[in-house]
Amino acid sequence: MITSAANARIKQVIQWQTKARERRKDGVFIAEGIKMFEEAPQESILEVYVAAGQIPLLRQTEQVWNKLEEVGFEEVSDDIFAKMSDTQTPQGILTVLRQPEYRLESMLDAENPLIVILENLQDPGNLGTILRTGEGAGITGVILSKQTVDIYNPKVIRATMGSVYRVPFVYVEDLQEVLEQMHQKGIHTYAAHLKGETYYDSFSFREPTAFLIGNEGNGLSDAISEVADSYLKIPMEGKVESLNAGVAAALLMYEAHRQRR
Repeated sequence: MITSAANARIKQVIQWQTKARERRKDGVFIAEGIKMFEEAPQESILEVYVAAGQIPLLRQTEQVWNKLEEVGFEEVSDDIFAKMSDTQTPQGILTVLRQPEYRLESMLDAENPLIVILENLQDPGNLGTILRTGEGAGITGVILSKQTVDIYNPKVIRATMGSVYRVPFVYVEDLQEVLEQMHQKGIHTYAAHLKGETYYDSFSFREPTAFLIGNEGNGLSDAISEVADSYLKIPMEGKVESLNAGVAAALLMYEAHRQRR
């Protein structure tokens, strides 16, 4: 059992928790909690740490305990686990995983793609919610600008509730270039924009579709929104001017799901 915060492995996990640069360098990310461990692809698991006080409870959950014994784990004292954890009330299990690799070309060439494009989103909860909702709505992928929050931020990972394991995503240097590729491949691009004059449920999303969602405070940049094929708007009553980015994305994704179903 590891009982010292000076242990090299513990120090490394803390670095991965707190620094995106370290995660990128080593190609790993961290998922906390029992559900995230249960759903983690076994072939991607590199290390597992379990708080000593949690072990009796985990032994009572046969499926979880069997998986723990199969992949192996390191027991850690409760106080050290608290230092490793990103949450105030740790669940006592922390999984280190290899970052998956997805290709933009595969995403664009998918059969009847339904893609969400995110420009400069900054809120981890929004990004995690969009991945989770996107899985439910059947999207085929998410494309993110380089300035968008790190998808492996612990808060994003928690908000995905496991969808980060299953929804393909790629960060790209140049969104405009990607939009041009989409046009060439017949993927229609829709910008959720205040200049939109047509309600979103007036469009057909049965064909290859991509939704563009902008930064929480500033929306889509002019350079990106001008490349979109169409602007669309979401009905607003009262004095509300715009919706949370995660909510707006959910409405669009589920309208596409409704039409395609």
